[in-house]
Amino acid sequence: MNEIAYQIEHSPAYASLKIDLKANQTIVVESGAMAAMDPWIEMKSKTKGGLMKSIGRMFAGESLFLSEFTAKGKPGELYLSPGVPGDVQHYYLNSGNALMVQSSGFVASSQTVEIDTKFQGFKGFFSGESLFLLRAIGEGDIWFSSYGGILEIPVAGDYVVDTGYIVAFEDTLNYNVEMMGGLSFKALKTGILGGEGLVCRFSGKGKLWLQSRQLYNLINYLDAFRPVQSSSNSSND
Repeated sequence: MNEIAYQIEHSPAYASLKIDLKANQTIVVESGAMAAMDPWIEMKSKTKGGLMKSIGRMFAGESLFLSEFTAKGKPGELYLSPGVPGDVQHYYLNSGNALMVQSSGFVASSQTVEIDTKFQGFKGFFSGESLFLLRAIGEGDIWFSSYGGILEIPVAGDYVVDTGYIVAFEDTLNYNVEMMGGLSFKALKTGILGGEGLVCRFSGKGKLWLQSRQLYNLINYLDAFRPVQSSSNSSND
């Protein structure tokens, strides 16, 4: 079931989202995700405060910027592109339940879906990912994205996931972030900075979405090829 007509194209490696708005229909979009649109679609920006997308931006006071796109008077097409190469997933949110999405994963939603932030405290800090989760409530469509392909896991009981691979989950699942067995404090520090060594233990019944790649693994791989300036100083006589 969906209220807004859409197509996910070029999935799963470089997915983009095509939205077909009806006349005077509105969709809420992550700022910067709009790639192209019909000229009669009107954009209006708004801010949802309190969201910082990553540890690297934690002191920047960044807010969640959202844009509303409305097809004025007649149907219109809107193309959306997530910030990193990967997949896009659709979910229809029913009244009475909620969806938790990593803060960098939100792409778009119906106007009837309320997007808010939920502070994780040390759970988010230990994950090496985002300090915040987005909490989506209400009724309507929501789309979220990943780095790499998206894997849907139906959880019934307990399930353990590396924190760096979590994209979204239904709030019927309980979760707790913990260290992997036998890790030292040094390893814990590495986990905070590099997203390694910590797992999220889910329990209950509900759906969980994972990404097939972890961005920190790519960063660590590329770091080996980063030019390093020599510390030795040479002098000419």
